Amino acid sequence: MKEVQDYYFKKARKEGYPARSVYKLEEAQQKHGLLKKGDTVLDLGCQPGSWSMYAAQAVGPQGLVVGVDLNFGQINPKGHSARFAFLHGDIMTSEVLERVRAVCPEFAVIISDMAPRTTGNKWADQQHSLGLSRRVLEIAQEMLRPGGNFYCKVFEGEDFKAFVDEVRPHFNLTRIVKPKSSRPESREVFVLGMGLRK
Repeated sequence: MKEVQDYYFKKARKEGYPARSVYKLEEAQQKHGLLKKGDTVLDLGCQPGSWSMYAAQAVGPQGLVVGVDLNFGQINPKGHSARFAFLHGDIMTSEVLERVRAVCPEFAVIISDMAPRTTGNKWADQQHSLGLSRRVLEIAQEMLRPGGNFYCKVFEGEDFKAFVDEVRPHFNLTRIVKPKSSRPESREVFVLGMGLRK
């Protein structure tokens, strides 16, 4: 397990990404192609920036990535990347969504690697994770264009299946993704929705 962690940590550093989490998005992209050239992407909980950087490269110079996070931080997408805008704020507030809409009213893809601050209480942590994921789904229903894609982290546990069942009716295809780069003991999985139905 430590070996796997070290491998992805070193790979991220070598490739210029601030965190190993980039490979959780890269795997989904390689398998499902959720990001396309010229797409507009909303990255919720974007710090420390690996997902925004990867998405900006995937959608290219014609695309746009908007990142939102509670924490400040410098995100510098690599060359030949999309335009990037960072907004500091809490996605639970309507004020932040208004600011997002001012930059871009509708998105082709919404991604989220958000996790709650863990307490050590598995049930509480999972409920907080579900709360964040449900908020991401609400935002997707408001701001994702018809046919758009959704990729969101959630902790497995009680009520996880109920969340997947909430996602399913909104998309043509729904998948549960457990990336190889996730730690084996981690309860994190990702819910992928392809082709938003309006």
